[in-house]
Amino acid sequence: MDALRHDDVRHRARRRFLEQVGLAFESVHLPRMAGRVLGALLLGPTDGLTAGELTEALGASKGSISSSTRLLEHYGFVDRVVLPADRRDRFAIRPGAWTRVLDERFSLVRSLRDLAEEGLTLLDPGDDPRPLSEVRDMYEFLDDAWPELLARWEQRRRDMQQEGGRP
Repeated sequence: MDALRHDDVRHRARRRFLEQVGLAFESVHLPRMAGRVLGALLLGPTDGLTAGELTEALGASKGSISSSTRLLEHYGFVDRVVLPADRRDRFAIRPGAWTRVLDERFSLVRSLRDLAEEGLTLLDPGDDPRPLSEVRDMYEFLDDAWPELLARWEQRRRDMQQEGGRP
């Protein structure tokens, strides 16, 4: 009886996790279902899940799973893989996906920094440059800090792998 109850609690917690990942995606204007698919892949086996397995696990339509996996591939979160002796496509979390996704997001930081710099050249004498200067300076700071943060993360990841720990 306790094992059944534990399984039920675990199942509800997993469903809640999938919904929370979906809501996180929705909060950045991406489809909730794509977030749910990503959540299922994060909780799934390392070699990934098939579209059919995702459809069953999420109670979603084949079309919804198809469009979600295409979107996740496009954004670099997942890869489509085929296991030896298995002709079905599987979807698996792309190694290093989080680093690549953040690195791509930093291109937006660079763009905003450049736009602020351009805006500063467009100000008339007597205009207050402080708002644009703050944008430029903050994004310049973040852009300058990113390579060091990335290098620190990669070193930490290597250290954890060598110690047999996480990532």
